[in-house]
Amino acid sequence: MDVTHLGIHDSVSIVFPPERLLDALESVDPDVSIVSDDDLDSVDAVVTFLHRDAFLDSVQWVHSIQAGYDRFPLDDFEDAGVVFTNSSGIHGASVGEYAIGQMLALARRLHTFRDAQHERSWDRPDWDEPFTVFDEPLTVVGLGALGQGIARRADGVGMRVTGVRRTPVKTPHTREVYGPQDLHDAIENARFVALACPLTDETEGLFGSEEFAAMRDDAYLVNVARGEVVQEGALVDALDDGELAGAALDVFADEPLDPESPLWDYEDVLVSPHAAAAERDYYEHIADLVRQNVLHANADEEFVNRVA
Repeated sequence: MDVTHLGIHDSVSIVFPPERLLDALESVDPDVSIVSDDDLDSVDAVVTFLHRDAFLDSVQWVHSIQAGYDRFPLDDFEDAGVVFTNSSGIHGASVGEYAIGQMLALARRLHTFRDAQHERSWDRPDWDEPFTVFDEPLTVVGLGALGQGIARRADGVGMRVTGVRRTPVKTPHTREVYGPQDLHDAIENARFVALACPLTDETEGLFGSEEFAAMRDDAYLVNVARGEVVQEGALVDALDDGELAGAALDVFADEPLDPESPLWDYEDVLVSPHAAAAERDYYEHIADLVRQNVLHANADEEFVNRVA
């Protein structure tokens, strides 16, 4: 593949200014420019946040700045002979810190202090509400880059980490790893359950009423996977029925989250706008991946993070 003109699709502005990525890619051999939907015929490859059907007719290679690729029609990429790569592997630190931060907030009641501050209220939680995450059991569902990023940091603060993955082989910072068929065994004693799996046919709707019933009544759900992994109606029911203590949710089936959703209203549900991976150096990590793959493309070598 000969990449002579690389485009940065203007949809990356949803995450960071495209000009930052343009500057970071200044040293690559191809010409690099910021492009819109009307400019795709002028480039050989494109870095993007959103999918466009026009990619399949106009470019040889598409790189997504996200790790998840469920919004990209992989079969169509295969049929069109267009290479598709993603940004897997760069979010372990940011998402791991997000997950640990939210677990600490829930345990130490930090969110209630912030709410009280807004009301100028000198208020303390009941004596038996706060707890420490040290020695608390955490189950991480999905042990790719995101899940291992969570496990590493949770282990660092003394949590007892177990995991669930398709192949139940132990990974660093986990004490035990279960297969998907043993999901309920993996989550039944966990104080926190963190979802970090990709969205697939197998994981869509993975957490529903049976899973919430299997969890402890004082357990918290953390979702940094995809919203569709959780059945939101069942989650609301579990919260209403006291089957869960709360949740930290960064992803939702429909985004932005509907202003009328009941998930906004629970004191112990922390809502964030699909921002767990956000960090100011995000574009630098993307640039490193793209730089590598430009070299690989022009040398007819295998792409890093090739999905299709």
